[in-house]
Amino acid sequence: MYMELMTLRTMCERLNVSRRSIQCYEQAGLLKPSAKNKYGHLLYDEQAFQRAQMIRFLQQLGFKLEEVKEIIDAPDNVRKDAMEVHVRMLECETEKMTELIQQARVYINSINGKSENGGKTNEK
Repeated sequence: MYMELMTLRTMCERLNVSRRSIQCYEQAGLLKPSAKNKYGHLLYDEQAFQRAQMIRFLQQLGFKLEEVKEIIDAPDNVRKDAMEVHVRMLECETEKMTELIQQARVYINSINGKSENGGKTNEK
């Protein structure tokens, strides 16, 4: 069965990433072009595209390329465990960020209170 190949440019456009990102994936040993055309341009098949998509997704979640390399080809249970740990970490970070946002809003409100009273606090 013939699979249509895409150029590096098409791959980048479909993934919304730079050429440099794909090159970094290749240098890290995470991605390989499927072929080269007669002009020497790198070509990628759908499987390479899906792999690049997964690499990008893991990066967006906060995994470093070294971590991606460790888990992308690991068995399902290892990938699942890594994702669960990472999700818990993201949830903790989200809670911390929510607290910081609340503290920032309290501070903003205290500044608003001062400016409404000519720069003085609401204290009597």
